[in-house]
Amino acid sequence: MSKQTKVRFAAVSKPVLVFLGCLTIVGCQSQSQNPDGLLASNDYRLRHPIVITEEPETLDLPIGRNTRNLYGPIEHTISAFAAESRNKGNGAVEILVPSGGANDVAVHAVTPDIRKALQDGGLSRSKISTRTYAVQDPSADAPIRLSYARMQATAGKCGAWPRNIGGGIGENTDYENFGCASQANLAVMVDNPSDLITPRASTPSDQARRAVVFENYREGKKTASEFEEGVGASVSE
Repeated sequence: MSKQTKVRFAAVSKPVLVFLGCLTIVGCQSQSQNPDGLLASNDYRLRHPIVITEEPETLDLPIGRNTRNLYGPIEHTISAFAAESRNKGNGAVEILVPSGGANDVAVHAVTPDIRKALQDGGLSRSKISTRTYAVQDPSADAPIRLSYARMQATAGKCGAWPRNIGGGIGENTDYENFGCASQANLAVMVDNPSDLITPRASTPSDQARRAVVFENYREGKKTASEFEEGVGASVSE
């Protein structure tokens, strides 16, 4: 084959390769517009997914400048906050103490009582830390803030209306905000957001109740509760 023939072959082959590439791209575009892909792109669970994040849970304690110790109700509130941090967080609570306010003396006086109340709620000393924050107004009685990291479920902000709710001609799709409120309500109602990731382990069986059922079974007695139809269903006149 001569040198001129080789050049002519290369010049002819190049447009063919480009044409084949265009056919491949068109085929991919038509494939992405199949009914299954259209349904997936309009699934409200994909458009408004529930996201698991870690956010701070806080408790503000108002401390007056003349306060020198805590009283019962506040101590119980602090202990309950500590127990909540163990159930819904990692059990580590941070005490944010104000600095530069009018109640500095009172704040430092009650901080040991706060630590004791947290320990009464089930926290160890190693799980309690203290940090200060600056107060901008020196005449203010700034609160002491307790904080722990809590796992929370959110579905983002609702109310997006980027286009006409009726859609375009020939479209049979949901509008942008469809399903957002349901997802947001579900995220708020879930007591333990980690349940959305994986189910909890089964709790141990009631051994005392199981022993009673087995004993009744051995003696030939009923192992289930008796139910009388109509009891509690009467309507008062």
